[in-house]
Amino acid sequence: MLRVTLPKTTAMLQYLETHASTIYAIAFTGVMISVVFWEVQAPRRQPICSHWVRWLSNFGVYVLNTFILHLLLPVSAIALAAIMAAHGWGVFNNISAPAPVAIASSILVLDGLHYLKHVVLHKVPLFWRFHRMHHTDLDFDFTTGIRFHPFESIMSAVITMAAIATLGIPAAAIVIFETSLVVVTFIVHGNVRYPLSLDGVFRTLLVTPDMHRIHHSARVSETDSNYGVIFSWWDRLFGTHVAQPHNGHEGMTVGLLEFRDSKHQALPWMLACPFLDTAMHQAGTEQEDVTLKMQD
Repeated sequence: MLRVTLPKTTAMLQYLETHASTIYAIAFTGVMISVVFWEVQAPRRQPICSHWVRWLSNFGVYVLNTFILHLLLPVSAIALAAIMAAHGWGVFNNISAPAPVAIASSILVLDGLHYLKHVVLHKVPLFWRFHRMHHTDLDFDFTTGIRFHPFESIMSAVITMAAIATLGIPAAAIVIFETSLVVVTFIVHGNVRYPLSLDGVFRTLLVTPDMHRIHHSARVSETDSNYGVIFSWWDRLFGTHVAQPHNGHEGMTVGLLEFRDSKHQALPWMLACPFLDTAMHQAGTEQEDVTLKMQD
């Protein structure tokens, strides 16, 4: 069978692949510092917890996740993509398509896959137990974007690797997507204020901080909405978009009703979160509305 491979990448795409780690590190550090400055200058909400306790715990679990993933994964996502390309394995390595088309298609597929994975994390009780640690944060700022349980991080990495292996996603697409993902993650979790008119413009295409903040509401009907990661159209397409929170952004309760104790902001309790018995998230919106009304 005649094997048709992708056209040779341009010098710019080769540069992306060669300097992926540097590009990611610069994006991570630069955007994080920028969002911190933005939060200080124009906060959207007043925090209710100590920054230092939350930040220490959230960065602590991020470091733990990074260590575990490096320990468990034999190759990086980019290295796997290079292996697939070298052997002509995967969908994109067996079709004739210009590099820009293959890269754009791969980014759309990866973002759609992240949306689907996010929905599954909320809807499957076992997976929700691990994902809910991300939602136990009682405040919402840039560090919330790196607050994920190690099990969820491993699961996400495995799903991404499987997509790369199956589709033969180009390495350049992975660099662009992962760099965009870290930029968007810090921004959409930012406790930042900006003109509402801009939110309406950007939300037609991209997830915005005001859009994603609703996803961190304690109201179940709002928690189970706005699952998008980079592009916002998935939520509109599948009917999971909520435009504004019931009590407004300043009056919205962030977190989960069953984890209001400040101890759940400490790293040991965060790691234990999946193993703590609670059924409040499954109690339904009627009881939830009564509880939230009492808190308002």
